[in-house]
Amino acid sequence: MRGHRFLRLYFLFCIAAFAGARGLGEKGGTSRMVGLSSGAQEFAVSCAGCHGLDGLGNIKGPAIARQPSTIARPDTELVRIVRDGVPGKGMPSMKQLGDETIQVIVKYLRALQGASGSSGRLGNERVESAHGAGIAKAVSPNPGAVKAAAAKAAAPGEMLAMKEAPGVDLTALLGFHLDLNALSQKQIRENWVSYNGDYSGRRFSAMNEVTPVNAGNLVAKWHFHTTGAGVMEVTPVVVSGVMFVTRSNDAWALDARTGNLLWHHERPVSEGLIDDAARHINRGVAVLGTRVYMETDNAHLLCLDARTGEQLWDVAYATGNRNYGATSAPLIVKGKVLVGTSGGDEGVRGFVAAYDAETGNQVWRFWTIPAPGEKGSESWPGDMYMHGGGTTWMPGTFDAELNTIFWGTGNPSPDFDGSVRPGDDLYTSCLLALDPDTGKLKWYFQYSPHNLYDYDAVQTPVLVDTKFKGKPRKLVVTANRNGFLYILDRTNGKYLLSKQFIRSQNWAKKIDKQGRPVSNNLVPDEQGVTVCPSVDGGTNWYAPSYDPATHMFYFRSLEACSLYKAKAEKYQEGRGYFSTGASRPENDPATRGYINAFDLKKLKFAWRKLLPGDGHAVSGVVSAAGGVVAFGNDAQEFEVDDAHTGKRLWQFELDDLMRASPMSYGIDGRQYFAVAAGDDVIAFGLP
Repeated sequence: MRGHRFLRLYFLFCIAAFAGARGLGEKGGTSRMVGLSSGAQEFAVSCAGCHGLDGLGNIKGPAIARQPSTIARPDTELVRIVRDGVPGKGMPSMKQLGDETIQVIVKYLRALQGASGSSGRLGNERVESAHGAGIAKAVSPNPGAVKAAAAKAAAPGEMLAMKEAPGVDLTALLGFHLDLNALSQKQIRENWVSYNGDYSGRRFSAMNEVTPVNAGNLVAKWHFHTTGAGVMEVTPVVVSGVMFVTRSNDAWALDARTGNLLWHHERPVSEGLIDDAARHINRGVAVLGTRVYMETDNAHLLCLDARTGEQLWDVAYATGNRNYGATSAPLIVKGKVLVGTSGGDEGVRGFVAAYDAETGNQVWRFWTIPAPGEKGSESWPGDMYMHGGGTTWMPGTFDAELNTIFWGTGNPSPDFDGSVRPGDDLYTSCLLALDPDTGKLKWYFQYSPHNLYDYDAVQTPVLVDTKFKGKPRKLVVTANRNGFLYILDRTNGKYLLSKQFIRSQNWAKKIDKQGRPVSNNLVPDEQGVTVCPSVDGGTNWYAPSYDPATHMFYFRSLEACSLYKAKAEKYQEGRGYFSTGASRPENDPATRGYINAFDLKKLKFAWRKLLPGDGHAVSGVVSAAGGVVAFGNDAQEFEVDDAHTGKRLWQFELDDLMRASPMSYGIDGRQYFAVAAGDDVIAFGLP
């Protein structure tokens, strides 16, 4: 099994994160699930959020009931690691759980492994000490990066300067400046100025050096090794030859030509977080002027000097509930830094907030869960509005002509028990159109009213200007987690078209003429109900792309189902608020990933490609004017295909599955692709 070291640590970390959540909430009493053994109870509370009730995994964690490296570890070793933590890996000590509880969890995991037919043999698992690292085989170490990695670290939260590193050119930083006009670039070429490259969310590079003819000649140009907690889900940002990347609460500035380190800003990971925030995920930065902005795992907004990495200010923007966290990249619009939060599965109240890019002062805040008396508040009786979810954990897009921000919202909370939140549950699982000056709502579209299956709607709302059924329209296109692709008129939110892309989809009979789903009334209960797509979604946060030359919208999808169970639980701060969970149905076929190409001109799918490999990558897509589309596949490779046909042109073996979306940038007219995989950032280009 490739990437076994990452998956093993990830399993241990998820157990610790959810066990910590249980410990934090125990003073207020622990809700138990009737009919489960003590081991099953502890596993459901502490582990199922990452690995499913059956241990067969989901998008947050691997199938630990079948993972050879986990099976091979003795019980005493698993207990010790969960108890003592893993220094330097972001996994804190979980002594507060007590050895007895940890032993119960491990014992139940062994029972799950036996039920899945796992033998404990390592089989064909890839062992790094025997075979080496995939990156090292293809790329010799960069002298500047190696020296940077070995340099003495600065104090937490301070800048690490590397002026003495050989080969490092700091001249790019001396005059570094990105103005608001550059953020509104009409084409992505040399600069990839934000998480999605530009305001449209299309992730399309106008550079055409790489084509189906020469893509097979791509080589790795450089790689930069990072250290820290969590996994890398960052999309690099490149401005004027400087690349900015993040991991957990750290940020690095690199020479985009060579990968040499320019500066490194360090900040310790936060303790006491739960679920996604406890994984210390960070997806990147925003840049304006001479400043870089990033979110931290505990929902602080940091402003750094882009030339030195020095911290200029720090604002805590989500307070009043310790279940808040942040995993996204900010978006800068009209001199404001827009941020959202994670925690929708933990019973927080979602919002989008705007902060002055110069001072850090709050300008406005839009709450995604209405307060009592507001439109939609009938879904949130009593104080439920304070715990209704609807978080905004991925960046949105912006139309300057319409002066409108488009931002997706997450699932309602609790995830699987809809009895405590009657009605449509506004404004969860929605696309919001907001005024960037005031934060006021212009319109909304709800993809999954009264969502019972964890179907977030944070997928990138891609802005496309093209003809729709013969007439010029301003469209917003989204492949939604619920298994349908949607096309809306972005001037008013009018529903125009939807197409089902998950073949096994069974939660909805159809989408009606107004765009509202007609439910099949598959309601989770204590016995469970099988619903498709799975809890991981038909697609998820990984980025789509639109190529205006091919008229195709590219995105990753996942064919899988889940057995959803529900039982009422009380909200407790410091714990998840799922109200039970989801697992893989018995005799369910293997989960398979696909890349899809939907033709916006013909309004039908042009091609659909089964991804090679049996892994579970969560990598998005980038397309380019040379006629290529690039992504991370499920065989632990970075792959480039023909954008017209999906034909595989080239692939590069990685040391881990990609859990980040790729991007493209340019230096002196030469085109590069950059990806984050495992602990490394890697740049590719033609010889």
